[in-house]
Amino acid sequence: MKLHTIDTGLFKLDGGAMFGVVPKIIWNKTNPADENNLCTWAMRCLLIEDGDRLILIDTGIGNKQDQKFFSHYYLHGDASMDSSLADKGFHRDDITDVFLTHLHFDHVGGAVVRDGDKLAPAFKNATYWSNKDHWEWAVTPNEREKASFLKENILPIQESGQLMFITGDDGVQFTQDISIKFAYGHTEAMMLPLINYNGKQILYMADLLPSVGHLPMPYVMAYDMFPLKTLTEKKIVLTEALEKEYILYLEHDPINECCTLQQTEKGIRLGDTFKLSEL
Repeated sequence: MKLHTIDTGLFKLDGGAMFGVVPKIIWNKTNPADENNLCTWAMRCLLIEDGDRLILIDTGIGNKQDQKFFSHYYLHGDASMDSSLADKGFHRDDITDVFLTHLHFDHVGGAVVRDGDKLAPAFKNATYWSNKDHWEWAVTPNEREKASFLKENILPIQESGQLMFITGDDGVQFTQDISIKFAYGHTEAMMLPLINYNGKQILYMADLLPSVGHLPMPYVMAYDMFPLKTLTEKKIVLTEALEKEYILYLEHDPINECCTLQQTEKGIRLGDTFKLSEL
């Protein structure tokens, strides 16, 4: 097995929304905002070479939306899905599996492309993986969350016939070396892959832990549907990660790809930070 970081660019979101009830005077120290109160975030995907499978976890925001949409998110940076895949010697047509942690636009937007007047899967040879509970939640969204679930990012996947659902409970095996944890605070049935890699356990954190700045337990996003559930899940997952020495892979941290944890007088806090390529 080989793992590759796939950077798909940077975007901006409101700092207050990203840190919920935490005052700006505190979170601004770790994630400084610009003059519009916006902070920069990564859209960092993960590519897994596993035997004859090439598995991509999440797809970034994509490029098919209109100018008005992108004007809200200030996309910047030189990286893209195609350029990052090319840097690793791959093309999108090589991908065999697209694993979608959840269907918010910054995670699934790159899964579908605009081909003339049509929308089609960006990875034409891949099976797309979600789970039934989250899929139904996304295609019949609540009023608060529906701006994050865009039909043009989701429905073409099912219409193509390339969609499959993962079934089972927490800990279900996706492959021999990849199991799945489920989280329900950010959105219904978000999936976190736990990867057994060279004797180490790497947990892809998706939106349960967007950045190292979110490590303190109360630092929960206002975007989360059920913040108290997120709080409980963070305690459970981070405690397990500390005890079992997991490496956390961070999808949205603008600087840090991976980190470990340590116990301090203030609780579980940041240990070491490093790039995936350093493992």
